[in-house]
Amino acid sequence: MLYSIVCQDVEGSLEARMAARPPHLARLEALRDAGRLAIAGPNPAIDSEAPGEAGFSGSVIIAEFASLEDAQKWADADPFVIAGVYASAEVKPFKQTLP
Repeated sequence: MLYSIVCQDVEGSLEARMAARPPHLARLEALRDAGRLAIAGPNPAIDSEAPGEAGFSGSVIIAEFASLEDAQKWADADPFVIAGVYASAEVKPFKQTLP
């Protein structure tokens, strides 16, 4: 089943986010390579695809996991969680309707 993982950054997270980005991306790439990643990306803190020093306010990941518990464990082990980038990571079942 698909699960959405909606994360909110702590204030001033840009430096920690950039430092933890390589292992964070590696985990997402592993999901993609396994055919389990639907979409993933950050939320710019301002209305711009390249927010610069404004940084990001969070992230959204939609991926396939065997259970809600597995999705939560995966989210809890994210390098952004470990590095203190995320203030929260909410995991919910997701039912794709469109496209």
